[in-house]
Amino acid sequence: MTDLKGKWALITGAARGIGRLAAVEMARQGVNLILHSRDIAHCQDVLREVTALGVQAKTVQAELNDLAQVEEMCAQIDEMGVPVEVILNNAGLQIAYRSEFLKTPAEDYEVSFRVNTIAPMMICYHFLPAMAKRGFGRIVNTTSGIDLEPEQAGYSASKAALDKVTRDLGSKYLGTDITLNLADPGWCRTDLGGPAAPNAPESAVPGVIVGAFVSDGRSGRIFPAQDFAGMTLEEAVAKAETYPDTY
Repeated sequence: MTDLKGKWALITGAARGIGRLAAVEMARQGVNLILHSRDIAHCQDVLREVTALGVQAKTVQAELNDLAQVEEMCAQIDEMGVPVEVILNNAGLQIAYRSEFLKTPAEDYEVSFRVNTIAPMMICYHFLPAMAKRGFGRIVNTTSGIDLEPEQAGYSASKAALDKVTRDLGSKYLGTDITLNLADPGWCRTDLGGPAAPNAPESAVPGVIVGAFVSDGRSGRIFPAQDFAGMTLEEAVAKAETYPDTY
């Protein structure tokens, strides 16, 4: 298992839900954190929680639907002078559930792709060159297992696209200590998943962060977080490293 103690991780959507749970668990592992939300004020509670665990933490804000703000956020992080060695692209948007799916508006796709595909990839592209120079990096992009539901076409299509570009990009770093993998939290009772979801948000940890700790140098895998529910991080990493990639 990769030791990330003292390294810096950027977590998007860290103010609440699974992002906040991931941030706290990373802090327990000694990882310093850059916490993102749409409004920096939303991160103050989790900032206090993780710093109480003894790590350093900073906060940034950006509306991921505004790509200019994403670029500004990345530049602001550069100015902090800390190396982004781990990225958890956790933030996402389920724009709507369209019962009349044949009336799905184009905007569903436009917004979903900006938030769920383009913004996380802009973040990857920005920080990967420095990762390559240092010879180390871990990227985990959050996907979704939604399938055969045209009612959620914008969301599911944007996540399918994220799967594709993550796998494609990861293939360029095979044989290095830089990995790009995907995590599927499962249907959880978050603001996105809603109250009818079968899984508690806590069940997604450690599964949503396991890709940050793998040490086998392989990319392109999807780690279904519910497969690791109830495990210790060490147990989850050992299991994750048995998962085949799809190259």
